[in-house]
Amino acid sequence: MELEKIYKRRFEKEVIFRDGLYKLLCSNFFQKYVSESSTILEVASGYCEFINNIKAKKKIALDFNSDAKKFANKEVDVLISDSTRMDGVRDSSVDVVYISNFLEHLTKPDIIKTIKEIYRVLRAGGKIILLQPNIRYCYKDYWMFFDHVTPLDDRSLCEVLEINGFNIVKCIPRFLPYTTKNNFPKNKFLIWLYLKFPIFWKILGGQTFIYAKKKIDLYE
Repeated sequence: MELEKIYKRRFEKEVIFRDGLYKLLCSNFFQKYVSESSTILEVASGYCEFINNIKAKKKIALDFNSDAKKFANKEVDVLISDSTRMDGVRDSSVDVVYISNFLEHLTKPDIIKTIKEIYRVLRAGGKIILLQPNIRYCYKDYWMFFDHVTPLDDRSLCEVLEINGFNIVKCIPRFLPYTTKNNFPKNKFLIWLYLKFPIFWKILGGQTFIYAKKKIDLYE
């Protein structure tokens, strides 16, 4: 119940804007990391803005909040589950996992459990796409959200992924602004412009983007 209240207070007024935002983000950035023939799982899907707008053969949304079912498109399979035990997802059945603005809400032991579950469900060579607030660049506002628990930056994220079975392919320490509630551009053209010119990322970026692949051998 508390989780539902937090979601509604934080995002309910922005649902239409965030859907349009993710249409642009998916078509102009994220889609190049996701094959349209793949099976993709979004962990902590929230209002399903990403999973609804990305193109893939099979789409799965996983969230602890049952409200996710109300927002997912009909082609999205919704699982109501904890990220540390994704029992509804078979071993080695997913090509891509997307996770955004979620790990900061977990304790360190649960972050590790979640990453291990992601490793389990990914096929050999499967990919993880991670978008995460970077405390190095948003430390003044990091604790503005009541449910933030663990501070993370690009270096600690890469480390926890690498020691739990992933090779880092690409890391952008500063990508999107920290939150849509302050300096995130609201105009579609400005968002498109922001994505096209990385110089803006280095000025306004407060979130890290990481693209990593599952190791076939944990010791490789």
